[in-house]
Amino acid sequence: MKIVIGSDHGGFELKQQLIPFVQGMGHAVFDVGCFSDASIDYPDVAFPLAEAVARGEYDRGIIICGTGIGVSICCNRIGGVRCALCGDVVSAELTRRHNDSNVLALGGRIVGLELAKGIVLAWLTTDFEGGRHQRRIDKIDQWANIS
Repeated sequence: MKIVIGSDHGGFELKQQLIPFVQGMGHAVFDVGCFSDASIDYPDVAFPLAEAVARGEYDRGIIICGTGIGVSICCNRIGGVRCALCGDVVSAELTRRHNDSNVLALGGRIVGLELAKGIVLAWLTTDFEGGRHQRRIDKIDQWANIS
């Protein structure tokens, strides 16, 4: 898969540690910033990342800020993006199975590296179940006027 990854300064360190992990799983990883721990505004990375996923330029995206909350709010403002903020492996699995999430948000100051790796592994290896869940995704898209 083609994975786009981005962060603000609060997620920079975790992003840097996750890139080789995701590449080691055989995925192509594209880093859209930030590129240091200097303070930046999270919307400056979250919106372009989400728009690129929505356009189909990448299969999925991983976005990280201090808590994951701000970036998840931004990403979910973009039509066609279903961003899930996950702090545990079970949520990561279920958001793929039931919600077909295409962006994963993480809190760089909330989850440690090993937990983050487990979350990312589950999220990247779990398939969408479809069925009754597709009906719900369709309703989300209809409500958001996405065709």
